Amino acid sequence: MTKNQPLKTINWGIIGLGNIAHKFAEDLFNVKGAKLHAVASRNQEKANAFASKYNATKAYNSYEILAQDKNIDAVYIATPHALHKANTLLCLEHGIAVLCEKPFAMNSDEVSEMITKAKAKNVLLMEALWTYFLPHYKYVLNLLEEKKFGNILKLEADFGFYRAFDNSSRLFNKSLGGGSLLDIGIYPIFAALSTLGIPKNIDAKATYFDNGADSSCDMVFEYDNNVNAYLKSTLVEDTATEVIFYCERGTIKINSMFHMPTTVTIIPKNGSPKTIDFGYNTIGYNYEAIHFNELLRQQKTESNVMTFEFSKQLIEALDAVRKLINLSY
Repeated sequence: MTKNQPLKTINWGIIGLGNIAHKFAEDLFNVKGAKLHAVASRNQEKANAFASKYNATKAYNSYEILAQDKNIDAVYIATPHALHKANTLLCLEHGIAVLCEKPFAMNSDEVSEMITKAKAKNVLLMEALWTYFLPHYKYVLNLLEEKKFGNILKLEADFGFYRAFDNSSRLFNKSLGGGSLLDIGIYPIFAALSTLGIPKNIDAKATYFDNGADSSCDMVFEYDNNVNAYLKSTLVEDTATEVIFYCERGTIKINSMFHMPTTVTIIPKNGSPKTIDFGYNTIGYNYEAIHFNELLRQQKTESNVMTFEFSKQLIEALDAVRKLINLSY
């Protein structure tokens, strides 16, 4: 693309219009060369209201009809976890690029099926794990990669908040993938995999709600040289929701809430702590959207950041934990 050539506008669709879809749509206003073209809900009134709020051209009461809209370049899938595979396959079948909310699907078999379909159709597919694209997280990854404070000796990551149990809520609905592990446990696991890689051993234990969904999960990922990652997710208490990397020459702390726009505190072994503010002025979903748009413009079919291989590693780690805690959906 030359300097004077206009940016190709990417027309977006959104399937599933819950809370996270609102956040994505709001941040899409901050993305150059992006337009919300169509939204879909099973409820027409809900679709109309959403489309009106975010200036979408079309409002559909059917995911299938949205997937047939020839003016859509990319779809953001924000439905419950259990629907991710079916919704993704629907869009890929119609040749539409898919940014699918995390977790990619319910298990590694479903993820493999989605990736296989994307490759067969030669269409871009990416898991929407937005944290990977946030400037503060990229900053920390760079510090660790360059070993600014030496090797990692220990990692601690947690994600927890209290919600009164509600059997009708998606968050607690086991059949939809509700519970702490898939919904928020994925973030501490992501922190470990993106910095330390695949563990040589995993240990895990969990507590449960009466309906069988996990209320909390404690995990230990073991690596070589006695390096461990201590990970936790819970829906029954508020936790710091931080990531702390204990390194040879200092500590790097991603402050609360580590998975979204936040600050980073550096604590050198011999020196004063320093907190870095990244000047965020959006919710943070614009960063992954910008990346996805560029992939589309370059006619790429896989992200070089959130790769298929990494998504497979992530879901395999979640599967391994589920097996250890005897959790099945």
